[in-house]
Amino acid sequence: MTPIKSSLAPRADATDLLKDIDLTGQTAVVTGGASGLGTETVRALLSAGARVILPVRDTARGEEIARDLARATGNDDVHVVHLDLSSLASVRQAATEILKLAPQIRMLINNAGVMATPQGHTVDGFETQFGTNHLGHFQLTRLLMPALLAAAPARVVALSSSAHRLSDIRWDDVNFQSTPYDPWQAYGQSKTANALFAVELNRRYTAQGVTANAVHPGGIMTGLQKHMPEGEAQRRGWIDENGVPNPAFKTPAQGASTSIWAATAPELNGVGGLFLEDLQQSTPLDEASPNPLFGYRPHALDADSARRLWTLSEQMIDQTGQ
Repeated sequence: MTPIKSSLAPRADATDLLKDIDLTGQTAVVTGGASGLGTETVRALLSAGARVILPVRDTARGEEIARDLARATGNDDVHVVHLDLSSLASVRQAATEILKLAPQIRMLINNAGVMATPQGHTVDGFETQFGTNHLGHFQLTRLLMPALLAAAPARVVALSSSAHRLSDIRWDDVNFQSTPYDPWQAYGQSKTANALFAVELNRRYTAQGVTANAVHPGGIMTGLQKHMPEGEAQRRGWIDENGVPNPAFKTPAQGASTSIWAATAPELNGVGGLFLEDLQQSTPLDEASPNPLFGYRPHALDADSARRLWTLSEQMIDQTGQ
């Protein structure tokens, strides 16, 4: 089967994807819309006429960004809701507020996340990155499902990363309770979880008109790198000695394009359970490829693992009483 591709180049800006698409009357929810990729994702959606809800941790910052984007796009139908993905109680409260604002949601883009954090735990006792990046979004999506089903055909976009290659799900020790903590392995596990979540969500709901895909936005310098030790980005070759990003990296507007494509592209109507990057359906990683940055490891789309993770996630959340 020929992989699905956009007609645009991989480095097209997010707004370019929507030049011929009218989203008037459609509601989108974008987590983490107050910075980086999230802001550019919201900008593109507003430019195409969508109503956008921004669940963010810092509501003052969110309101400021919302005002700026409303002025820039001429669309003031943008609304800010408080959401702390590291607290399941906050997730529940945010979902309640979102459902009041939007009984129908056409697009849910789970964009927010943390990366390579020091060892720690969420309010509910989960390893920080797994709890925030995966479980927070898992529960938010489940709580918003009535609005997604009401708007069907609807789409869910789960932001993953090439870092999923660093770790499959650590089934015996998800929270690093009995093994030494490694911030990058923990991040990789959470990004694998994001991809598997899309696979199982799609399997469960595609017949009811809700599809889901995982997206790797590409390498982009954003606030996501704030937990990295000083000098690590340069040692990894992400920036040079003057702080200039590696030419292989995308701008935030370019990085947001695959999320927008996943959420709106006609060629993806009714299509889910995929790993998307560079405005196309990704393929299994080829270690000998001239582009080692492209491709996913099979564990990210494994259907059995996806079902197992869904069950595990439900159990972990149920144990908190939230």
